[in-house]
Amino acid sequence: MKITKKGLMFFALLGFTILSAQQKKYNVLFLISDDLTATAVSSYENKASNTPNIDQLAAEGTRYTKAYSQYPVCGPSRASLMGGYYPNATKTFGYVSGREAIGDQRKTFSQLFKDKGYYTARVSKIYHMGVPIDIEEGTNGQDDEASWGERYNSQGDEWRTKGEAELVQGNPDGNIERKGGNVMTIVKAEGDDLVHSDGKTAKKAVELIKKHKNEPFFLAVGFVRPHVPFVAPKSYFEPYPYQAIKLPKAVNGDWEDIPEKGINYVTSVNGQMSEIQEQKAVAGYYASVAFMDAQVGKVLEALKDEGLEDNTIVVFTSDHGFHLGEHKFWMKRSLHEESVRVPLIIKMPGEKAAVCHSFVELLDLYPTIANLAGIETSKHLQGKNIKETLQNPNYKVRDMAFSVSNGGDEFLLRTKKWAYIQYGEDASYGIELYDMVNDPKQFTNVANKPKYAKTIKSFKKALELKLKEVRTNDLGITY
Repeated sequence: MKITKKGLMFFALLGFTILSAQQKKYNVLFLISDDLTATAVSSYENKASNTPNIDQLAAEGTRYTKAYSQYPVCGPSRASLMGGYYPNATKTFGYVSGREAIGDQRKTFSQLFKDKGYYTARVSKIYHMGVPIDIEEGTNGQDDEASWGERYNSQGDEWRTKGEAELVQGNPDGNIERKGGNVMTIVKAEGDDLVHSDGKTAKKAVELIKKHKNEPFFLAVGFVRPHVPFVAPKSYFEPYPYQAIKLPKAVNGDWEDIPEKGINYVTSVNGQMSEIQEQKAVAGYYASVAFMDAQVGKVLEALKDEGLEDNTIVVFTSDHGFHLGEHKFWMKRSLHEESVRVPLIIKMPGEKAAVCHSFVELLDLYPTIANLAGIETSKHLQGKNIKETLQNPNYKVRDMAFSVSNGGDEFLLRTKKWAYIQYGEDASYGIELYDMVNDPKQFTNVANKPKYAKTIKSFKKALELKLKEVRTNDLGITY
């Protein structure tokens, strides 16, 4: 067969196109909210809270219904996620970056991409930042500088923001308008989105997408809402009048069958909250979520406008959940479902939208996203590569999820049937066991019923094996 000069040019061009496609690197857009429980996202099970932009991403990607944080507090959760190790492997339980534990020889999630030639940037909170303190001051918090090529902080006035304010925790007489710190102050703020940290974060993220669209990037965008204080422009509160808020079901004697350690650190009781204050707290949280969702929408729209959707892996998640009055609990830290379960969505170019019910952990994001981008990771990372769930949402990654709290001495093993919570490595502070099929809201602790003795014994052994597995690592330490 005679090949003409024109034909040779065609095949050469075809070969160049194939080679270019093979060499083209996927971008990564990593979006993380702060204190966002899955129960407040409308593409999950809560239709009272409206999150259209997150829902749209969920409709285009894979939505994970059983994703769990490794520690329901900001600092250790983020250190675990970014570093690639369980908190109990590195003894990283506080408000630190985790670099102190893994050392300079280990590459963090974003650092791996940076060292592979990606433009890497963080906008606002990825590692731990004090909210509101570091946000008020516009400082780096406990960030890890080696993880990024560039870093941007988004200052906001937080609880001092101008507007109508109300403290709904520790304020039984309603005399205190607002208060700083980790408390539920509500501010219906004056002005637009750019008054606030998250508004500035979205704006900067959009600028960086436009500026770096012609090079591979790993852009991590951290939104601080709905973390307290519940601050957002006044318009975001309007769809959530507190009078219309339906509070979680309350059960008489709900705390009587659980250990003292199982009662969360913030409750309606020690917070001296009236029913109206509870309703206002939930309404304030939903408004904060709606504000954060709008900022997510701006970033995703920029990605679309710049023609990058077909070449960008998008991840949306939260560092842990948040109690909204379930069992009269508030905030995080507990190992109950609302505190440890998180929303997780991964949108991979070329993959169909799906819903995955396999157990996955935030720890799995590091090896998975790197693998999707064609980057090899250390064999010592403790997360699992969940790539296959994107092609087959019925693929089973794990039999259970593992989370810890309170300095790594409180443990959760969550299976399809059970939620097993143990307080103290020797269980000296008690145990909780919930039938998640018949009691998904965790009202009845069956741990002390003789018929479940074998189940308890099995979980104790499983926990012992899990701790042995995660504590043995190649960091030069075996705990």
